[in-house]
Amino acid sequence: MTAVLQTSLPYDHRARPPLPGIKPLGDAPWLIRDEAHAGQMAERDRLLRDHRDKVCLMDERARPAAKELLDMVLDDQFPGAGEVVTRADGVTVAIDRGDPMGTLGRLVQEDFCILERGEAEAEHVLTAGVLCFPASWTLSEKFMRPLVRIHVPVASYDDGIARRVQRLFDGIQPGRPLWRFNVLNYADPTLFQPLSESAKRDHRRKGPFPYLRSERQSLVRLPRTRAVAFTIHTYVLATDALE
Repeated sequence: MTAVLQTSLPYDHRARPPLPGIKPLGDAPWLIRDEAHAGQMAERDRLLRDHRDKVCLMDERARPAAKELLDMVLDDQFPGAGEVVTRADGVTVAIDRGDPMGTLGRLVQEDFCILERGEAEAEHVLTAGVLCFPASWTLSEKFMRPLVRIHVPVASYDDGIARRVQRLFDGIQPGRPLWRFNVLNYADPTLFQPLSESAKRDHRRKGPFPYLRSERQSLVRLPRTRAVAFTIHTYVLATDALE
């Protein structure tokens, strides 16, 4: 497959705040369409068609939140949508409300994870996700896991960071989303790069790294179900484009 690359980032990737690095999104858009839209959407369509079990999971517990999230995305990107919408690349997508996560995965460039915290739970749990562009993790290993367990094997996610992140999740208010970004060095521009928790990660230390991969991540409170939507917009750029 031909590499799907952006040519710029909408933020300064060199300014990396301390973890967790989360701040208010403010008036910035929640969802973004950039110059890689057509290529990324074609890859999303392919993955959801040919490898659905690897990129889309939902527990029935999450169905109300998934439907609410689908409505929010439609209202934001396709106001007044009926049973079918047409994306900017000309592809038509049927709005299947019986398959909210699968439908979400074909509407915009972002990946979506839904995290919910029940009354008896100490942490938010990943109850649904459409993850077409994983950056060295695997949706099935994180599915139905709480936040601390989700972040295995991230060494920097210690007890202090875990408490801060849980407080942030608890405190997110409807209409006041948060965001952060990360920066990763990659030798391969492939968008779909799952990696098991048990796999060796020596590849991260071996160059050269001709590509920079960055995720613009946002946290949005769904007002009706009170679930948190974690969205990921993936950028992959040739490193020489940033020089």
